[in-house]
Amino acid sequence: MSSQSSSTRDISDKEHLSVLGYEDSFHRSMSLWSNFALGFTYLSPLVGVYSLFAVVLTIGGPPSIWWIVLVGAGQLLVSFVFGEVVSQYPIHGGIYPWTRRLWGRRYGWMAAWVYIWAMIVTITAVAEYGSGFAASLFGIEVTSTSTFLITLAFLLVAFAINFSGTKSLARVARIGLASELIGVIGVGLYLLIFQRHQSFAVFFDSMGTENAGNYATAFLGAALAGLFLFYGFEACGDVAEEVESPAKRIPLAMMMTILVGGVSALFAFGGYVLAAPNLADIVSGKDGDPIPGILNASLGIVGGKIFLVVALTAFLSCVLSLQAAASRLLFSFGRDGMLPGHRWLSRVSPSTKVPTNALIVACSVPATFALLVYFNGNLLVPVTAFAIIGIYIAFQMVVLAALRQRIKGWRPAGPFNLGTAGYVINVAALAWGVFAVILLAIPGSSGDFAADWVVLLGLGVVFGTGLIYLLVARPDRKSDAPSGDAIEVAAKLRAHAAKITTQV
Repeated sequence: MSSQSSSTRDISDKEHLSVLGYEDSFHRSMSLWSNFALGFTYLSPLVGVYSLFAVVLTIGGPPSIWWIVLVGAGQLLVSFVFGEVVSQYPIHGGIYPWTRRLWGRRYGWMAAWVYIWAMIVTITAVAEYGSGFAASLFGIEVTSTSTFLITLAFLLVAFAINFSGTKSLARVARIGLASELIGVIGVGLYLLIFQRHQSFAVFFDSMGTENAGNYATAFLGAALAGLFLFYGFEACGDVAEEVESPAKRIPLAMMMTILVGGVSALFAFGGYVLAAPNLADIVSGKDGDPIPGILNASLGIVGGKIFLVVALTAFLSCVLSLQAAASRLLFSFGRDGMLPGHRWLSRVSPSTKVPTNALIVACSVPATFALLVYFNGNLLVPVTAFAIIGIYIAFQMVVLAALRQRIKGWRPAGPFNLGTAGYVINVAALAWGVFAVILLAIPGSSGDFAADWVVLLGLGVVFGTGLIYLLVARPDRKSDAPSGDAIEVAAKLRAHAAKITTQV
């Protein structure tokens, strides 16, 4: 595997964009560290572990922790493929331009349609879950009204920071990164070293969660422990035109996001399990929200409050990163004329150099979903469930498109290149992704039709409406943006690099 291709190393960011057919119109003020922070706070191990800790323990017991390792390994393969793609196509929007340039306009449009809705409902879900931390910190009674107002405050504060420019986004993302690391690694290590009530052997003890003596079903059901956690690294590529040397730095930032996020999640999940005074009550479902009790018992009241501040910062950073990624995808969609109101969506502020109108959409639509949750609190779970499978499907549409191009003879021309290992890694990433989607799509067995099938029903609605719009409105015909040109662009990049080398 090579992270530096001699054929393209001398091409500047501006020249690279020019070869791809775009002008350099953003401030490149985001460093590798800031780009990594953006992806990490979107991935947010603190949010993932806290949200599903009790649920996965009741399904699969302490061995559920191994899903963090399994899913992390699978998603690392996906990040390798993404790294090659973004290294050749370091442009705003991530999954949308990648799929369009790798396959075609209609394929790219459907991938982006699924991904944008999954991302928007993820913004809503994270803000909703974060409202509980804010209510606990400030002693606010948790009601549907207070939850809605706090959720709205999350969205508006994140919007204000994003609106002020990329430097503010990067600064708060770095603060969020520090908060995440303190909240998951710092607290996790403290619990492991000083507050351990269980032995490490507990991670091989199902604690009675097996079904009729068969633990395999229970373990597969606990896959959410990892599946809910390992996405967000793609956000590093969503802001590619605001990163200095994105073709080299973004692939590295993606991999760092997964590796550091996975280690952080292991410390957090493992620390909470080992520090639980009565783990049996959590596994049996008697204690449905165990983490506050574990923290108060281990850190004391003051320590618990400090953790709430850290958690609140992490949730805000996560919403901030999600909004930023969603707005860049909407901007990219609009720039290529693929959505109604595309000229309005593609406007960039002359002063802050951010897509302000796309940001308005990335804030207002999640606020609308939050209003729906206010009127029907039962909608939050299906909103979260759809977000996970929608994003995994969009991921695999990129991986499949990359494999199709490899079969046709594509040799990625970006500075990050997998070389001869690319084909094998691409196939392995696709196999892993299909397996993950199947796990997410398996209907529940509660007997409640709506609850058991809600993920597939939601996915069907999004795919159905997207397909109808695509066939009726034909947005692909209204855009002259380049598509399906991976092999051609690779040749142009190599020729351009060779010309620069000759001139030098």
